[in-house]
Amino acid sequence: MDRVGDPGGVLVVVGDRVFICLPPGAALELGRSRGYIGPGLCAGRTGPLIKTVAALGGQTIAVDRLVTVDGRPLPHSEIHAADAAGRPLARYAGGVVPTGRLYLHSDFAGSYDSRYFGPVPVSGLLGFAEPVLTFTP
Repeated sequence: MDRVGDPGGVLVVVGDRVFICLPPGAALELGRSRGYIGPGLCAGRTGPLIKTVAALGGQTIAVDRLVTVDGRPLPHSEIHAADAAGRPLARYAGGVVPTGRLYLHSDFAGSYDSRYFGPVPVSGLLGFAEPVLTFTP
């Protein structure tokens, strides 16, 4: 898979785990208002997300009961109509990921990720994350 570069020259590939800021807009506001995103150094003084890059610009995302990337099912990508508090969640409609954007995913069922807000600009990339200690809730 080709790597995509951000304006600072950092290269990203599918499978990379990244720290990334959501751009200002509806997804950021929803995440902040519902407590999905805590305080931090990103726009609006929100924290970055830590997600895995599931698709790059040019790849096709289809969304039904789960997500497929270029026709291949994305593991642990079931779509939920509501969050754990019963509040409705709109899903991303799918389509071709635009150049310069990343489709982000987490295996955690309750994750706020691109399943709900779509691809995000690679320009929000802060760096890469490595698991140190993990557990399954």
